[in-house]
Amino acid sequence: MTTWKLAARAEKMNPSAIREILKVTERPNVISLAGGLPSPKTFPVTEFAAACAEVLATDGQGALQYAASEGYAPLRQAVADMLPWDVEADQVLITTGSQQGLDLIAKVLIDPGSKVLVETPTYLGALQAFSPMEPQAVSVASDAEGVLPEDLSAKAAGARFIYLLPNFQNPTGRTMSEARRAAVSAAAQAAGLPIIEDNPYGELWFDEAPPLPLTARNPEGCIYLGSFSKVLAPGLRLGFLVAPKALYPKLLQAKQAVDLHTPIFTQRMVSTVMQGGFLERHVPKIRALYKAQRDAMVGALQREMKGLDVEFNVPKGGMFLWLRMPEGIDATALLAQAVERNVAFVPGSPFYAGEADPRTLRLSFVTATEQQIATAIAALAETVREALAHRAAALVQQQLAAAA
Repeated sequence: MTTWKLAARAEKMNPSAIREILKVTERPNVISLAGGLPSPKTFPVTEFAAACAEVLATDGQGALQYAASEGYAPLRQAVADMLPWDVEADQVLITTGSQQGLDLIAKVLIDPGSKVLVETPTYLGALQAFSPMEPQAVSVASDAEGVLPEDLSAKAAGARFIYLLPNFQNPTGRTMSEARRAAVSAAAQAAGLPIIEDNPYGELWFDEAPPLPLTARNPEGCIYLGSFSKVLAPGLRLGFLVAPKALYPKLLQAKQAVDLHTPIFTQRMVSTVMQGGFLERHVPKIRALYKAQRDAMVGALQREMKGLDVEFNVPKGGMFLWLRMPEGIDATALLAQAVERNVAFVPGSPFYAGEADPRTLRLSFVTATEQQIATAIAALAETVREALAHRAAALVQQQLAAAA
């Protein structure tokens, strides 16, 4: 009988809570506010059809051949040109989705037991990418603007880096203000602490663009991650990282060991689509759609959750909204009851590296229609009312039992 012995790092791997929840949403009639899936209405299918034909007609053999691990040179230059600080193309590494960038960073910078700092809460996918390298993930206290500089300074000693999403953060949707960015950047530089800045949502602002990236303030002390998934299409699996020149070779070597290179055909198509300022014309349409859907969700929450002591934010961009349920309501337990009413969300607990707040949950407002959002939020409110009624009844029973 064959016996497979797992590596210790394999024991650290866990299924994505979000991916498991998405299985539930495959049920007929379930309105999913769970997955962070961009709206398919925003995918430029016609432009990619034309780009595909052009790439194959112009240099089909080159587009179907092995290619440089660093990425397609014109695309690397296009990325460098669109960033708001001085970046050279040889600092840009094209990755197979920005998620791969997190994996490469983990392999290059984390040893078993290494301390890494994260926000409270933080992106679940980052925790998954870091986990096999067996770090000690430490939560830095955070508020509506992100990490608190004083707690960052208190916990920075010995940390390999801090991982941050300053713009429309996943899961909370919060954005770091200019003043907070300046303070966080200064605190990190004073501590000699590198910053991993993840910015997949930064172009999805609604009324005004967010402040300059943290990386623009200290390029030698940061690695910057970006993605084409949210502004073009996630099925492309195309992202990028920008790294200091001293660190870049090791990230490139890690990339070579993983997949040799990101598919060159996809890179050439994206490079072709981007020509002529396409993103400048296309992204505002995404912003307008997502803003309308955010407004629909905020309006529904204000209407349906009235009197329920449910707290929620109003994100200035991105794809997510963060809720905190009333005292005594566990969002993970609430999910099963919500699915019975044909609505799904993501409980907040998996997004915490430290002690979780079980009352929190994440809603995505970009995939469902405005009518579906209204229906789903009404169903969620009924679920909360039912849970509160059950809790009140249980407390009465406990009091009666104690008095007996």
